[in-house]
Amino acid sequence: MALRARALYDFRSENPGEISLREHEVLSLCSEQDIEGWLEGVNSRGDRGLFPASYVQVIRAPEPSLAGDGGPSAPARYANVPPGGFEPLPAPPPDTFQPLLQPQQAPPPSTFQPPGAGFPYGGGALQPSPQQLYGGYQASQGSDDDWDDEWDDSSTVADEPGALGSGAYPDLDGSSSAGVGAAGRYRLSTRSDLSLGSRSGSAPPQHHPSGAKSSATVSRNLNRFSTFVKSGGEAFVLGEASGFVKDGDKLCVVLGPYGPEWQENPYPFQCTIDDPTKQTKFKGMKSYISYKLVPTHTQVPVHRRYKHFDWLYARLAEKFPVISVPHLPEKQATGRFEEDFISKRRKGLIWWMNHMASHPVLAQCDVFQHFLTCPSSTDEKAWKQGKRKAEKDEMVGANFFLTLSTPPAAALDLQEVESKIDGFKCFTKKMDDSALQLNHTANEFARKQVTGFKKEYQKVGQSFRGLSQAFELDQQAFSVGLNQAIAFTGDAYDAIGELFAEQPRQDLDPVMDLLALYQGHLANFPDIIHVQKGALTKVKESRRHVEEGKMEVQKADGIQDRCNTISFATLAEIHHFHQIRVRDFKSQMQHFLQQQIIFFQKVTQKLEEALHKYDSV
Repeated sequence: MALRARALYDFRSENPGEISLREHEVLSLCSEQDIEGWLEGVNSRGDRGLFPASYVQVIRAPEPSLAGDGGPSAPARYANVPPGGFEPLPAPPPDTFQPLLQPQQAPPPSTFQPPGAGFPYGGGALQPSPQQLYGGYQASQGSDDDWDDEWDDSSTVADEPGALGSGAYPDLDGSSSAGVGAAGRYRLSTRSDLSLGSRSGSAPPQHHPSGAKSSATVSRNLNRFSTFVKSGGEAFVLGEASGFVKDGDKLCVVLGPYGPEWQENPYPFQCTIDDPTKQTKFKGMKSYISYKLVPTHTQVPVHRRYKHFDWLYARLAEKFPVISVPHLPEKQATGRFEEDFISKRRKGLIWWMNHMASHPVLAQCDVFQHFLTCPSSTDEKAWKQGKRKAEKDEMVGANFFLTLSTPPAAALDLQEVESKIDGFKCFTKKMDDSALQLNHTANEFARKQVTGFKKEYQKVGQSFRGLSQAFELDQQAFSVGLNQAIAFTGDAYDAIGELFAEQPRQDLDPVMDLLALYQGHLANFPDIIHVQKGALTKVKESRRHVEEGKMEVQKADGIQDRCNTISFATLAEIHHFHQIRVRDFKSQMQHFLQQQIIFFQKVTQKLEEALHKYDSV
């Protein structure tokens, strides 16, 4: 019998993948299993999508009979089984993997299709990715970067054997309870130390004989669209993350001389971006710019379009909620093939690539290495296979935090952490304001040099030449040298005007490019800080429950340990930001002043040449 629900309140959809509800409207549910407080169904207008579970009431009706094989006709929902029906399976221990589909009724991986595009019910106890649950990062595409057959083709590439997300999970038959699912892959879970209350599909809370410590739980955020919730930080802190982590996926935080920092990349590299070339396809109907990338650790060139960079950014921003992924250069609707725009975009991509290759985590990320090393033009199958593998990555959302490895036996003082985070928050605000002011000042000064200064110096030069022409009317032989010297002075001022017009490309433009990159970083940190602040709030709430005798110390300690994991990663990212900030601004200010010196030396040289002309008068 189809599941139905009645809307208790009006709900207006605001994000892709959601549907609107009207009060008293009857909906058809795809599944009674909620995902982070959201259900999927079809409203009375035939729209299919997500809506808050708390906004509807499930209409329950007894099932007339069971399936012919004696098993349930709906997966693992025991509340509606009539009296005399089958006995539900006992809840597994907290330390064992619990799939939403029972082994005997799990369909074969090759034929299983989840109800609704992109929402893998029955996909196991792993948390859904933010992209699956909330629509994810919507990569905007300009007219020159439209998706085409290179990306969206009807053919499929076989998934790697044993890859998560293929519909098959290890140990479904209960034959093995070991924590190691395969060579170098470890099952990590945070479910064993926190009662999840009334969360649908979770194991029932443990009842203690004494009844002293009651079933108080840490509350969930009411705003389900906050960064703390969408990033998976809340689910991780509340102990709901469970997944298989490979050795290669572990992200290590170590204690350095200045506090937590990311473990250094043992194989550092750089990557050049050269030869922007206009190319066409579909017999010239579509044009685009291709860039040649040459990583130093492979020395094998690959060619990428801007849309490839855009896709990579979307994957990284989704996967790493506590890492500042640098923003790409902005798109432009018109003039996409003009030389100035192509040159400016290339410089922006060079800065972007420099920051990517400098980050200890991002530089070693599988999807980034695939982007740098897979020649899509010669091995299209390998490129698409890596692309789909990245898009099916399950170590995102709450599961991402399972990949974080913090220093053993290292505890953080949460008050000290909160103080450091607040101090960094003030720093980013001040830096952002100063960067905006400097960018505005530099842009205005460059504009004056290109137009105003050039024009004014040329006016001066023209006036000197006018004076020389007037002196030539005297017809005196001894004044010829003076006339020529004055005319040369006018030419010198013309040349100085041209130097002013060309100079911003050498000094001010690189400074503004750097400021634009860091403004992107500064825009990322409020969300990163919000995740850490949200975790800290849950710790404070759990401590209050302990003091009131409503929660066991063990559960509160588990919340604090997971908050420490997020805090370690946040402090490590802040440390990395300061490191590259000092490196970049030191280098850029040195370059700026060197170019200024060279510029004024050229101006001085022009003036000295004009001065020497008067020596022979």
